[in-house]
Amino acid sequence: MQQYDIVIKNGTILTMDENNSVFEKAQLCIKGDIISKVGTIDGGAFEAEKTIDAGGGLLLPGLVNGHTHSAMSLFRGLADDLPLMEWLQRYIFPAEKRIDGDFVHLGALLACAEMIMSGTTTFCDMYLFEDQVAEAASKANMRCLVGEVLYDFPSPNYGELEKGFEYTETLIRKWRDHPLISIAVEPHSLFTCSPDLLTRANEIALNHHAPLIIHVAETLSEIAEVKKTYGKTPVDHLDSLGLLGPHLIADHAVHLNESEIMKIAEHDVKVIHNPESNMKLAAGIAPIPKLLTCGVTVGIGTDGCASNNNLDLFTEMDMAAKLHKVQAMDPTLMDAVTVLKMATIQGARALGLSDITGSLEEGKKADVIIVDTNKPHLTPMYNPFSHLVYSARGNDVTHSIINGRLVMENRKLLTLDLEEIMKQANEKSVEVRKWVSD
Repeated sequence: MQQYDIVIKNGTILTMDENNSVFEKAQLCIKGDIISKVGTIDGGAFEAEKTIDAGGGLLLPGLVNGHTHSAMSLFRGLADDLPLMEWLQRYIFPAEKRIDGDFVHLGALLACAEMIMSGTTTFCDMYLFEDQVAEAASKANMRCLVGEVLYDFPSPNYGELEKGFEYTETLIRKWRDHPLISIAVEPHSLFTCSPDLLTRANEIALNHHAPLIIHVAETLSEIAEVKKTYGKTPVDHLDSLGLLGPHLIADHAVHLNESEIMKIAEHDVKVIHNPESNMKLAAGIAPIPKLLTCGVTVGIGTDGCASNNNLDLFTEMDMAAKLHKVQAMDPTLMDAVTVLKMATIQGARALGLSDITGSLEEGKKADVIIVDTNKPHLTPMYNPFSHLVYSARGNDVTHSIINGRLVMENRKLLTLDLEEIMKQANEKSVEVRKWVSD
């Protein structure tokens, strides 16, 4: 008789493997932090420390949020309906000068709670005091790739830039052997980072075999500034510095010409698409269908709560699919399977984590969510892939397992005190209001 720690039964499993294999009325078995069996158990006999009845719902890999600023959950709704540069320079940057590690830790806990409760099990973060984000993710038992934002001006965390490089290397050393936390090197953008900063950051990333993550070609004003300063487009500027490569993750990548798209494809640069944030800030529409046609690995992200204003990847998938259809006037673009893969296995591949997560396959880490389909808006169900992209919502997720540990059961968080986190977040908002009114 087989022995397992967790067995999930009575569900339809969407593996998101290379063949998009689907198993109906199947079981998923977990031993330790590993998926041991996907499908039907031979003979049907097993013993498990815990058995979960999926109630006929859908089992799929936990979603991967490829780009966010988790602590900005505490800035949610702070300065809406503004242009990006005004939003940054008049509200966000001034407020960020006042934050500290405790602020970031609380904001990251709030974000982790929201992400777990909406089906995300892995996220990639760029912000300040990132050691506190890692600590929060560890407490929540979430998988993440995090990195301290680097820019030319002094940081509220580390001060002068040289200390920022030291802080990044300290993060790499501290979290190197953690089962859930990985570290990236993260210069902010081409308009806030000098060529020397970018080159140094790239060297650190290559030396430590870490991803290099940067905002790229997000707005037209950024394009104009980079061209004025360096005489090149953003991707050409990165190319001239020797930064293009499979370790580079380009967030947004909205304004790309044909040559830049080809360079991204040729150098195996990864791209994270953030449609809702790009729409809200009127940044533009990224050429995602063209990037996919050229073989570029594209994940999907929510960006931060100050420019979205949520971390729900189900609504992000829905938006991503529809946005590109209407732009091209082609309903066949960005089909449901493609978009769901962007939020699962392709998102994991973009972050360099596809060997361990992003699909439900034997031997991979057990990052699993259950979606309750016994809802009016999910009835009837002809195609589970299209239901997940076009009909499902984050609050349809009932259970979440990360690295073999049950972190949400029947919508109840098991690793975090949600009420206390929300109470502290509301208290902190009083301070934030004062910061932006000074």
